[in-house]
Amino acid sequence: MFTKEKTPLILQPIEQSVRVNFKYDIHFTNGLFELDNPLLAQVIATDRETSRKKVLAVIDKGLLYYHNDLVNKLLLYAQRYEDIITLSGEPIIVPGGEIVKNEPIFLEQIHQRIHAVGLCRHSYVLAIGGGALLDMVGYAATTAHRGIRLLRVPTTVLAQNDSGVGVKNGINAFGKKNFLGTFMPPYAVLNDFEFLTTLDDRDWRSGIAEAVKVALIKDAEFFDFIMANADKLAARDMGIMEKLIYRCAQLHLEHIANSGDPFEKGSSRPLDFGHWSAHKLEQITDYKLRHGEAVAIGIALDSTYSYLTGQLLQSEWQRILGTLKKLGFTLYVSALTEQLDQPAHPQCLFQGLTEFREHLGGQLTITLLQGIGQGIETHQVDLALYREAISMLQTWEVSHS
Repeated sequence: MFTKEKTPLILQPIEQSVRVNFKYDIHFTNGLFELDNPLLAQVIATDRETSRKKVLAVIDKGLLYYHNDLVNKLLLYAQRYEDIITLSGEPIIVPGGEIVKNEPIFLEQIHQRIHAVGLCRHSYVLAIGGGALLDMVGYAATTAHRGIRLLRVPTTVLAQNDSGVGVKNGINAFGKKNFLGTFMPPYAVLNDFEFLTTLDDRDWRSGIAEAVKVALIKDAEFFDFIMANADKLAARDMGIMEKLIYRCAQLHLEHIANSGDPFEKGSSRPLDFGHWSAHKLEQITDYKLRHGEAVAIGIALDSTYSYLTGQLLQSEWQRILGTLKKLGFTLYVSALTEQLDQPAHPQCLFQGLTEFREHLGGQLTITLLQGIGQGIETHQVDLALYREAISMLQTWEVSHS
Protein backbone atom coordinates (compact mmCIF):
# COMPACT_ATOMS: atom_id res chain seq x y z
CA MET A 1 0.00 0.00 0.00
CA PHE A 2 1.35 3.33 -1.00
CA THR A 3 0.84 6.56 0.95
CA LYS A 4 0.60 9.80 -0.84
CA GLU A 5 3.44 12.15 0.06
CA LYS A 6 2.33 15.41 1.55
CA THR A 7 3.32 18.57 -0.22
CA PRO A 8 5.46 20.68 2.10
CA LEU A 9 3.65 23.74 3.33
CA ILE A 10 5.52 26.86 2.34
CA LEU A 11 4.23 30.19 3.51
CA GLN A 12 5.53 33.60 2.69
CA PRO A 13 7.74 34.85 5.57
CA ILE A 14 6.42 37.75 7.58
CA GLU A 15 8.98 40.49 7.39
CA GLN A 16 9.30 42.68 10.44
CA SER A 17 11.43 45.72 11.13
CA VAL A 18 11.26 47.60 14.41
CA ARG A 19 12.95 50.92 15.06
CA VAL A 20 13.76 51.75 18.65
CA ASN A 21 14.95 55.20 19.63
CA PHE A 22 17.03 55.68 22.76
CA LYS A 23 17.60 59.06 24.36
CA TYR A 24 19.86 59.65 27.31
CA ASP A 25 21.68 62.76 28.41
CA ILE A 26 25.10 63.24 29.97
CA HIS A 27 25.10 65.92 32.65
CA PHE A 28 28.08 67.72 34.18
CA THR A 29 28.02 69.29 37.61
CA ASN A 30 29.75 69.79 40.96
CA GLY A 31 28.24 68.69 44.28
CA LEU A 32 25.51 66.45 42.85
CA PHE A 33 24.12 65.54 46.28
CA GLU A 34 24.20 69.03 47.79
CA LEU A 35 20.71 70.08 48.86
CA ASP A 36 20.78 73.18 46.67
CA ASN A 37 21.66 71.18 43.56
CA PRO A 38 18.36 69.99 42.04
CA LEU A 39 19.90 68.19 39.04
CA LEU A 40 19.29 64.60 40.15
CA ALA A 41 15.72 65.36 41.21
CA GLN A 42 15.06 67.20 37.95
CA VAL A 43 16.34 64.28 35.87
CA ILE A 44 14.04 61.86 37.70
CA ALA A 45 11.13 64.31 37.59
CA THR A 46 11.18 64.34 33.78
CA ASP A 47 9.49 60.94 33.99
CA ARG A 48 5.90 61.88 34.80
CA GLU A 49 4.38 58.40 34.81
CA THR A 50 4.19 58.38 38.62
CA SER A 51 4.62 61.17 41.14
CA ARG A 52 7.29 59.58 43.36
CA LYS A 53 9.98 57.25 42.09
CA LYS A 54 11.52 54.35 43.95
CA VAL A 55 15.30 54.56 43.86
CA LEU A 56 17.76 51.86 44.93
CA ALA A 57 21.28 53.25 45.41
CA VAL A 58 24.42 51.14 45.05
CA ILE A 59 27.65 52.79 46.18
CA ASP A 60 31.31 51.97 45.57
CA LYS A 61 32.79 51.19 49.01
CA GLY A 62 36.06 52.89 48.10
CA LEU A 63 34.27 56.23 47.84
CA LEU A 64 33.35 56.17 51.51
CA TYR A 65 37.00 56.35 52.52
CA TYR A 66 37.16 59.88 51.10
CA HIS A 67 33.46 60.76 51.20
CA ASN A 68 32.38 59.28 54.52
CA ASP A 69 29.30 61.49 54.58
CA LEU A 70 28.04 60.31 51.17
CA VAL A 71 25.35 57.96 52.48
CA ASN A 72 24.03 60.61 54.86
CA LYS A 73 24.08 63.21 52.07
CA LEU A 74 22.04 60.90 49.86
CA LEU A 75 19.50 60.28 52.61
CA LEU A 76 19.14 64.02 53.28
CA TYR A 77 18.86 64.69 49.56
CA ALA A 78 16.00 62.20 49.27
CA GLN A 79 14.26 63.90 52.21
CA ARG A 80 14.71 67.31 50.60
CA TYR A 81 13.15 66.07 47.34
CA GLU A 82 10.74 63.56 48.89
CA ASP A 83 7.98 64.51 46.49
CA ILE A 84 10.12 63.00 43.70
CA ILE A 85 12.48 60.45 45.28
CA THR A 86 11.78 57.54 47.62
CA LEU A 87 14.87 55.57 48.59
CA SER A 88 14.25 51.83 48.76
CA GLY A 89 16.09 51.17 52.00
CA GLU A 90 19.70 51.87 52.88
CA PRO A 91 22.12 52.06 49.96
CA ILE A 92 23.91 48.84 49.07
CA ILE A 93 27.66 49.16 49.58
CA VAL A 94 29.87 46.95 47.41
CA PRO A 95 33.59 46.92 46.59
CA GLY A 96 34.88 48.83 43.62
CA GLY A 97 37.43 47.53 41.15
CA GLU A 98 37.41 44.35 39.10
CA ILE A 99 36.50 42.11 42.04
CA VAL A 100 32.93 43.37 41.83
CA LYS A 101 32.72 41.96 38.28
CA ASN A 102 34.44 38.70 39.15
CA GLU A 103 32.32 37.61 42.14
CA PRO A 104 28.64 36.76 41.40
CA ILE A 105 27.62 37.42 45.00
CA PHE A 106 27.42 41.17 44.39
CA LEU A 107 25.11 40.75 41.40
CA GLU A 108 22.92 38.41 43.45
CA GLN A 109 22.81 40.91 46.31
CA ILE A 110 21.34 43.58 44.05
CA HIS A 111 18.83 41.21 42.45
CA GLN A 112 17.69 40.06 45.89
CA ARG A 113 17.16 43.65 47.05
CA ILE A 114 15.27 44.57 43.87
CA HIS A 115 12.98 41.62 44.55
CA ALA A 116 12.62 42.31 48.27
CA VAL A 117 11.67 46.00 47.96
CA GLY A 118 9.44 45.52 44.93
CA LEU A 119 11.20 47.67 42.36
CA CYS A 120 9.45 47.72 39.00
CA ARG A 121 10.49 48.72 35.50
CA HIS A 122 9.57 52.33 36.27
CA SER A 123 11.84 52.41 39.31
CA TYR A 124 15.50 53.46 39.28
CA VAL A 125 18.80 51.92 40.22
CA LEU A 126 21.30 54.65 41.08
CA ALA A 127 24.88 53.43 40.58
CA ILE A 128 27.59 55.58 42.19
CA GLY A 129 31.18 54.55 41.59
CA GLY A 130 33.90 53.64 39.15
CA GLY A 131 33.61 51.88 35.81
CA ALA A 132 33.71 48.32 37.14
CA LEU A 133 30.89 49.01 39.60
CA LEU A 134 28.84 50.73 36.90
CA ASP A 135 29.30 47.71 34.62
CA MET A 136 28.12 45.27 37.27
CA VAL A 137 25.22 47.36 38.58
CA GLY A 138 24.12 48.09 35.02
CA TYR A 139 24.05 44.36 34.30
CA ALA A 140 22.00 43.77 37.46
CA ALA A 141 19.53 46.52 36.59
CA THR A 142 19.07 45.47 32.97
CA THR A 143 18.51 41.81 33.82
CA ALA A 144 15.88 42.43 36.52
CA HIS A 145 12.37 42.67 35.04
CA ARG A 146 14.19 42.78 31.65
CA GLY A 147 15.30 46.27 32.51
CA ILE A 148 15.02 48.71 35.39
CA ARG A 149 15.98 52.29 34.67
CA LEU A 150 19.64 52.95 35.37
CA LEU A 151 21.10 56.23 36.59
CA ARG A 152 24.90 56.31 36.45
CA VAL A 153 27.03 58.56 38.64
CA PRO A 154 30.59 57.87 37.46
CA THR A 155 33.22 58.85 40.01
CA THR A 156 36.49 58.23 38.14
CA VAL A 157 38.00 59.86 35.08
CA LEU A 158 37.72 56.63 33.10
CA ALA A 159 34.06 56.20 33.99
CA GLN A 160 33.14 59.83 33.29
CA ASN A 161 34.76 60.02 29.88
CA ASP A 162 34.36 56.45 28.61
CA SER A 163 32.74 53.44 30.28
CA GLY A 164 30.05 55.37 32.14
CA VAL A 165 28.66 57.12 29.06
CA GLY A 166 28.17 54.12 26.76
CA VAL A 167 25.48 51.50 26.32
CA LYS A 168 27.30 48.42 27.62
CA ASN A 169 26.98 46.60 30.95
CA GLY A 170 28.73 43.42 31.98
CA ILE A 171 30.51 41.11 34.36
CA ASN A 172 33.44 38.73 33.94
CA ALA A 173 33.03 34.96 33.71
CA PHE A 174 35.10 31.92 32.73
CA GLY A 175 38.26 33.99 33.06
CA LYS A 176 37.09 36.34 30.31
CA LYS A 177 36.37 40.03 30.66
CA ASN A 178 32.72 41.04 30.10
CA PHE A 179 31.71 37.53 29.03
CA LEU A 180 28.21 38.18 30.40
CA GLY A 181 26.61 41.47 29.51
CA THR A 182 23.85 43.54 27.99
CA PHE A 183 23.42 46.48 25.69
CA MET A 184 21.10 48.92 27.43
CA PRO A 185 21.53 52.69 27.51
CA PRO A 186 21.24 54.33 30.93
CA TYR A 187 18.34 56.63 31.69
CA ALA A 188 20.90 59.38 32.30
CA VAL A 189 24.53 59.90 33.29
CA LEU A 190 25.46 62.49 35.92
CA ASN A 191 29.13 63.41 36.03
CA ASP A 192 30.15 65.12 39.26
CA PHE A 193 33.66 66.54 38.87
CA GLU A 194 34.00 66.87 42.65
CA PHE A 195 34.54 63.13 42.97
CA LEU A 196 37.71 63.39 40.89
CA THR A 197 39.49 65.52 43.48
CA THR A 198 39.95 62.54 45.81
CA LEU A 199 41.21 60.01 43.24
CA ASP A 200 44.69 58.63 43.74
CA ASP A 201 47.21 59.41 41.02
CA ARG A 202 46.83 56.01 39.33
CA ASP A 203 43.07 56.36 38.92
CA TRP A 204 43.39 60.00 37.83
CA ARG A 205 45.89 58.97 35.16
CA SER A 206 44.14 55.77 34.06
CA GLY A 207 41.13 57.53 32.60
CA ILE A 208 43.30 59.72 30.42
CA ALA A 209 44.33 56.64 28.43
CA GLU A 210 40.79 56.34 27.06
CA ALA A 211 40.93 59.96 25.92
CA VAL A 212 44.23 59.31 24.15
CA LYS A 213 42.62 56.28 22.51
CA VAL A 214 39.61 58.08 21.08
CA ALA A 215 41.72 61.06 20.01
CA LEU A 216 44.13 58.82 18.09
CA ILE A 217 41.40 57.11 16.09
CA LYS A 218 39.00 60.02 15.63
CA ASP A 219 40.34 63.50 16.35
CA ALA A 220 43.92 64.64 15.68
CA GLU A 221 43.17 68.08 17.11
CA PHE A 222 42.06 66.50 20.38
CA PHE A 223 45.30 64.52 20.51
CA ASP A 224 47.24 67.76 20.01
CA PHE A 225 45.33 69.21 22.97
CA ILE A 226 46.26 66.23 25.16
CA MET A 227 49.89 66.34 24.06
CA ALA A 228 50.14 70.10 24.68
CA ASN A 229 48.60 69.74 28.14
CA ALA A 230 50.17 66.43 29.21
CA ASP A 231 52.22 68.09 31.95
CA LYS A 232 49.16 69.90 33.32
CA LEU A 233 47.11 66.72 33.25
CA ALA A 234 49.85 64.84 35.08
CA ALA A 235 49.89 67.67 37.64
CA ARG A 236 46.11 67.27 38.14
CA ASP A 237 44.92 70.49 36.56
CA MET A 238 41.15 70.21 37.05
CA GLY A 239 40.22 72.76 34.40
CA ILE A 240 42.11 70.86 31.71
CA MET A 241 40.70 67.56 32.95
CA GLU A 242 37.13 68.86 32.68
CA LYS A 243 37.73 69.81 29.05
CA LEU A 244 39.29 66.42 28.35
CA ILE A 245 36.37 64.53 29.89
CA TYR A 246 33.78 66.60 28.03
CA ARG A 247 35.40 66.15 24.61
CA CYS A 248 36.09 62.45 25.16
CA ALA A 249 32.49 61.80 26.23
CA GLN A 250 31.28 63.80 23.24
CA LEU A 251 33.31 61.69 20.79
CA HIS A 252 32.05 58.47 22.38
CA LEU A 253 28.44 59.57 22.12
CA GLU A 254 28.89 60.68 18.50
CA HIS A 255 30.27 57.24 17.67
CA ILE A 256 27.45 55.40 19.43
CA ALA A 257 24.79 57.52 17.70
CA ASN A 258 26.29 57.74 14.22
CA SER A 259 28.47 54.68 13.61
CA GLY A 260 25.51 52.61 12.44
CA ASP A 261 26.30 49.76 14.84
CA PRO A 262 25.62 50.93 18.42
CA PHE A 263 24.98 47.39 19.68
CA GLU A 264 27.96 45.80 17.92
CA LYS A 265 26.04 43.41 15.67
CA GLY A 266 28.99 43.39 13.28
CA SER A 267 32.60 42.44 13.91
CA SER A 268 34.07 45.88 14.50
CA ARG A 269 34.80 47.76 17.72
CA PRO A 270 36.89 50.79 16.72
CA LEU A 271 36.49 52.32 20.17
CA ASP A 272 38.42 49.34 21.52
CA PHE A 273 41.69 50.44 19.91
CA GLY A 274 44.47 48.97 22.06
CA HIS A 275 42.02 46.81 24.01
CA TRP A 276 42.66 43.31 22.66
CA SER A 277 45.95 43.25 24.56
CA ALA A 278 44.72 45.44 27.42
CA HIS A 279 41.96 43.01 28.40
CA LYS A 280 44.41 40.12 28.33
CA LEU A 281 47.03 42.04 30.31
CA GLU A 282 44.49 42.75 33.04
CA GLN A 283 43.67 39.06 33.28
CA ILE A 284 47.23 37.67 33.26
CA THR A 285 48.38 40.21 35.84
CA ASP A 286 45.45 39.23 38.11
CA TYR A 287 44.11 42.76 37.60
CA LYS A 288 47.09 44.37 39.30
CA LEU A 289 47.08 46.63 36.26
CA ARG A 290 44.20 49.06 36.25
CA HIS A 291 42.16 49.09 33.05
CA GLY A 292 43.50 52.45 31.91
CA GLU A 293 47.09 51.40 32.61
CA ALA A 294 46.60 48.30 30.47
CA VAL A 295 44.93 50.38 27.75
CA ALA A 296 47.94 52.74 27.66
CA ILE A 297 50.22 49.73 27.04
CA GLY A 298 47.79 48.42 24.43
CA ILE A 299 47.78 51.79 22.65
CA ALA A 300 51.57 51.86 22.69
CA LEU A 301 51.74 48.30 21.36
CA ASP A 302 49.26 48.80 18.51
CA SER A 303 50.83 52.16 17.63
CA THR A 304 54.23 50.47 17.44
CA TYR A 305 52.79 47.71 15.27
CA SER A 306 51.16 50.35 13.03
CA TYR A 307 54.59 52.00 12.69
CA LEU A 308 56.28 48.68 11.84
CA THR A 309 53.69 48.00 9.12
CA GLY A 310 54.45 51.37 7.53
CA GLN A 311 51.08 52.93 8.29
CA LEU A 312 52.32 55.36 10.94
CA LEU A 313 55.20 57.78 10.56
CA GLN A 314 58.11 57.45 12.97
CA SER A 315 57.51 61.01 14.16
CA GLU A 316 53.86 60.18 14.90
CA TRP A 317 54.85 56.99 16.74
CA GLN A 318 57.32 58.97 18.86
CA ARG A 319 54.70 61.64 19.65
CA ILE A 320 52.26 58.98 20.84
CA LEU A 321 54.71 57.16 23.11
CA GLY A 322 56.19 60.44 24.34
CA THR A 323 52.76 61.76 25.30
CA LEU A 324 51.80 58.58 27.14
CA LYS A 325 55.11 58.68 29.00
CA LYS A 326 54.70 62.35 29.90
CA LEU A 327 51.28 61.51 31.32
CA GLY A 328 53.02 59.06 33.64
CA PHE A 329 52.28 55.67 32.06
CA THR A 330 54.60 52.67 32.09
CA LEU A 331 54.56 51.24 28.56
CA TYR A 332 56.18 47.86 29.16
CA VAL A 333 55.48 45.14 31.73
CA SER A 334 56.94 41.65 31.88
CA ALA A 335 53.51 40.10 31.34
CA LEU A 336 53.81 41.13 27.69
CA THR A 337 56.43 38.45 27.08
CA GLU A 338 55.18 35.62 29.31
CA GLN A 339 54.63 32.43 27.25
CA LEU A 340 55.07 34.52 24.10
CA ASP A 341 56.67 31.58 22.29
CA GLN A 342 53.52 29.52 22.94
CA PRO A 343 50.64 31.42 21.29
CA ALA A 344 48.10 28.81 22.39
CA HIS A 345 49.05 29.04 26.08
CA PRO A 346 46.19 30.61 28.11
CA GLN A 347 48.64 33.08 29.69
CA CYS A 348 50.08 34.21 26.36
CA LEU A 349 49.23 37.76 25.32
CA PHE A 350 48.26 36.56 21.85
CA GLN A 351 45.33 34.66 23.36
CA GLY A 352 43.85 38.13 23.64
CA LEU A 353 43.44 38.10 19.85
CA THR A 354 41.59 34.78 20.02
CA GLU A 355 39.28 36.01 22.77
CA PHE A 356 38.69 39.29 20.94
CA ARG A 357 37.73 37.37 17.78
CA GLU A 358 35.37 35.14 19.76
CA HIS A 359 33.77 38.11 21.53
CA LEU A 360 33.02 39.80 18.21
CA GLY A 361 31.54 36.85 16.38
CA GLY A 362 34.34 34.91 14.74
CA GLN A 363 36.21 37.33 12.48
CA LEU A 364 39.19 39.14 13.91
CA THR A 365 38.77 42.88 13.55
CA ILE A 366 41.11 45.24 15.36
CA THR A 367 41.77 48.93 14.87
CA LEU A 368 45.22 50.20 13.98
CA LEU A 369 46.44 53.66 13.02
CA GLN A 370 46.92 55.09 9.56
CA GLY A 371 47.97 58.36 11.10
CA ILE A 372 47.09 60.35 14.21
CA GLY A 373 43.33 60.79 14.16
CA GLN A 374 42.86 58.07 11.54
CA GLY A 375 41.90 54.60 12.68
CA ILE A 376 41.84 51.73 10.19
CA GLU A 377 40.42 48.22 10.61
CA THR A 378 42.45 45.11 9.91
CA HIS A 379 41.49 41.43 9.93
CA GLN A 380 44.93 39.81 9.92
CA VAL A 381 48.03 40.37 12.04
CA ASP A 382 51.63 39.19 11.90
CA LEU A 383 52.58 37.69 15.28
CA ALA A 384 56.29 37.92 14.48
CA LEU A 385 55.87 41.64 13.89
CA TYR A 386 53.95 41.97 17.15
CA ARG A 387 56.85 40.25 18.93
CA GLU A 388 59.15 42.85 17.39
CA ALA A 389 56.78 45.60 18.56
CA ILE A 390 56.91 44.25 22.12
CA SER A 391 60.72 44.18 21.98
CA MET A 392 60.74 47.78 20.75
CA LEU A 393 58.46 48.82 23.60
CA GLN A 394 60.77 47.20 26.13
CA THR A 395 63.79 48.98 24.67
CA TRP A 396 61.90 52.28 24.50
CA GLU A 397 60.72 52.01 28.10
CA VAL A 398 64.25 51.31 29.39
CA SER A 399 65.71 54.25 27.46
CA HIS A 400 63.01 56.67 28.72
CA SER A 401 62.85 55.62 32.37
